Amino acid sequence: MRFALDALYADVPAEQVDEARDFYRSRKAGRGPGTPEELREARARRSVPAVVDPAAVEETVEAAGRRVPVRILTPACGPPRGVHLDVHGGGFFMDSAAHGDRRNRALADALRVAVVGVDYRLAPEHPWPAAPDDCEAAALWLAEEAGARFGTSRLTIGGSSAGATLALVTLLRLRDRGAAGRFAGAALQFGTYDLSARTPAGRRIADEYFLRAYAGHVEDRTVPDVSPVYGVLDGLPPVLLVVGDEDVLLEDNLALAGRLSSAGNDVELRIYPGAPHGFTGHPTAMAGTALDGVDSWLRDRIARP
Repeated sequence: MRFALDALYADVPAEQVDEARDFYRSRKAGRGPGTPEELREARARRSVPAVVDPAAVEETVEAAGRRVPVRILTPACGPPRGVHLDVHGGGFFMDSAAHGDRRNRALADALRVAVVGVDYRLAPEHPWPAAPDDCEAAALWLAEEAGARFGTSRLTIGGSSAGATLALVTLLRLRDRGAAGRFAGAALQFGTYDLSARTPAGRRIADEYFLRAYAGHVEDRTVPDVSPVYGVLDGLPPVLLVVGDEDVLLEDNLALAGRLSSAGNDVELRIYPGAPHGFTGHPTAMAGTALDGVDSWLRDRIARP
């Protein structure tokens, strides 16, 4: 099969593409922490999470013998029609569920869903498998308790960057437990799916400190629980993949889309022109268009019988 990359581009107004390209030409490219000391400094400089109204409710949930803190945002108007499990990004070693409150409040109100953000443990203090253990526990809690707690058992999951990786690993774990079918869809933004440095995209990030912090102790990083692109990928719910064509992880996402499709899954890949890693978190109109597209896709998954 042959196809042109252009055929995979999301439909974005030309003026939004031009605006985004101007924004990135004037924006200094950043880089993540490269040492434990830089990580501590980056955490200390992290901005205070935005205040949202209604505010998130902080709880600790339990499943599979694990207790995990979560943040729950319910729609301001009416009971939830579904529940979305949000897995935050940050290279497995930064950020928190609270930093997603603004986006999750908007998602809760736009889709009329409850959004549960999982505060998984961070590396290097808690390396793999701590983060996927926590995400799995939160997902299992929802699978068991969503109906009683929220009045709906219609579930979706999503995440960006490391959060997308963990969301996919969570689905693979649930699939192996026979529970992946409880989720109606997964919206994954620019995830890193090879942490072993064997794929082209994996080799591009091979020297990044976050890999050593999160999985440096793992002898074989091709195990699917670390690098899900190597997993048996059948039996998963529909997946939306969102990535920019300037993202260092573009090839990772292309490879994952191909593997998901060949395994018989419903997968949609949307590539955004001129967009680097993390673009949906940047102040551009194209980012807003991409997030509106994610919202629409999730709304369709929640609404389907």
